[in-house]
Amino acid sequence: MAVLLLRLVGPMQSWGTQSHFSIRDTGREPSKSGVIGLLCAALGRPRSEPVDDLAALRMGVRVDVEGKLLRDYHIAQNVLKADGRTVKDTEPSNRYYLADARFLIGLEGEEALLRRLYEALRAPVWPLYLGRKAFVPSEPVWLRDGLRPGERLEAALEAYPWLGSDPRRKGERLRYVIEDPKGVEAIHDQPLSFAERRFVFRRLRRGFFPAPALNLNEEEV
Repeated sequence: MAVLLLRLVGPMQSWGTQSHFSIRDTGREPSKSGVIGLLCAALGRPRSEPVDDLAALRMGVRVDVEGKLLRDYHIAQNVLKADGRTVKDTEPSNRYYLADARFLIGLEGEEALLRRLYEALRAPVWPLYLGRKAFVPSEPVWLRDGLRPGERLEAALEAYPWLGSDPRRKGERLRYVIEDPKGVEAIHDQPLSFAERRFVFRRLRRGFFPAPALNLNEEEV
């Protein structure tokens, strides 16, 4: 068993789990479907291929900097309707996103698979984005010391240095969301097939980690 840590940092991120038509939501932390999609891009795995191996990984999120929830109002013109034949003059939509958030993601599973993902994130086949294609990372997702053989998910997330840089936040405890079959909360973001857009529920546990050590400020190349 091992853990792979990822850094998700960018000016804008969006992790919707219940978007419908003109309302595009975002959760307050990355969704599992979004993270698995990012891993597929790193591997160069097309949407038509199975994702069972990646979906079986247990995921946890540490919120190092809470993003500010913002909304964009869009109006698209000459939009093709669902019947594929007629066109609608205008289509308004509300699109929500997180600004300036910083997340540490942990994935727990077999070391061989995590090592493949570690190498893929270092040199991804396709571009990586944070929930939407326009939202690109401002710092590398890959962490030099992100592969943690023999560690457990909770311990790896708790011990890793803080990803933030504001000294005024030194000493703050950090919120976490961890996959737990006994968790009391359920979220519909466990992917079964991206080609068919099929998802099921998974259970979560929420809590807080004590304040971690400060960022090591090592160069990530």
